[in-house]
Amino acid sequence: MCLAVPGKITEFLDSPALKMGKVDFGGVFRDVCLEAVPEAKISDYVIVHAGFALSVLSEKEAQESLDAFRELGDLEAELNPPDPE
Repeated sequence: MCLAVPGKITEFLDSPALKMGKVDFGGVFRDVCLEAVPEAKISDYVIVHAGFALSVLSEKEAQESLDAFRELGDLEAELNPPDPE
C-alpha cells in the first residue's frame, strides 16, 4: 500500500530545474518537488507521495489526516502486540 502524507512547507529551495521546497513531516524534513502545486506558499500543508506534492491542504485537513494515521498506528499496535520474549 502506498500512502500520501501531509507535511508543512518550511522553505523554498533554489533549484534551476524544478520548483522544490523543504517540507516538515512532524520534525522530519524532506526535500519535495512542488511543481504540481504552483500556488503553494510557505506554511501551507501539502499532501506528498514519493517526494512529490500532489495538492495543497488546509491545516484542518492535514491535522485530520495525521490524526487518522496515529489512530491506525494505535490500532495496528493493539491488533499486533509485540511477541513476549
